[in-house]
Amino acid sequence: MVIIAVGLLVGCATSGLEVSRVTEIRPTNKAVGLDVYAERRHKGEKVPDFTGAGYRFIAYDRRAAGVAVDDLEALAQHLGLDRFHLVGTAAGGIVAVDYALSFPQRLRSLVVANSVVGVQDEEYLELTRRLRPSPEFNAIPADIRELGPSYRAANPAGTQRWKELSRHSTPQATKNRITYAALATIRIPTLLLTGDADLYAPPPVLRLFAARFPNCESLVIPACGHSAFWEQPEAFNRAVLDFISRH
Repeated sequence: MVIIAVGLLVGCATSGLEVSRVTEIRPTNKAVGLDVYAERRHKGEKVPDFTGAGYRFIAYDRRAAGVAVDDLEALAQHLGLDRFHLVGTAAGGIVAVDYALSFPQRLRSLVVANSVVGVQDEEYLELTRRLRPSPEFNAIPADIRELGPSYRAANPAGTQRWKELSRHSTPQATKNRITYAALATIRIPTLLLTGDADLYAPPPVLRLFAARFPNCESLVIPACGHSAFWEQPEAFNRAVLDFISRH
């Protein structure tokens, strides 16, 4: 079984480096460089739970340009994949939803964590403007916007490491216009996750999204902000593994 993760290991958004590599970690935990799209250097801190369960785990970085789902589909073809589990976090969750709309036949399951999902309905956009007023919200330092207060209070070293690794890029274009109506067409088994202190996708927003996906489970992770995989890796990995093991 194969898992492709978008935006999962290093930060909530990817670096957008214009180089050509993706890091693949097989169940043997041996890292293999593949000439595909973007480079990410990491030690696989969050990966052993997945590879230890026998999954082939591929961490994929978005580029700074182009259409993300076309890149992701090219990656799947390059690797000779059939069907796989797709996990997207934050901006990677938008890519995951867009891919599910574009290539549903490719997916065994879909996991979207801590993501605004990319919905374009005016009703939702108005909600986001109330939640994250501009320019005031973007003036807040990224670690305060994206890491929950519980994590920052308890783990200063982890907070500093997150700040060193997390770099943000402009989101790539989507292939589809993502709307509530479009979400209703995604019949792939879906898990939505967020943190109880996520400023981008707080629990009421998660419930709003979950009501639109027809085949959906949802989970709120306590003491967690916008980076569940980083702040609460054990809870995140446990939830994702439990879900994908059933699909």
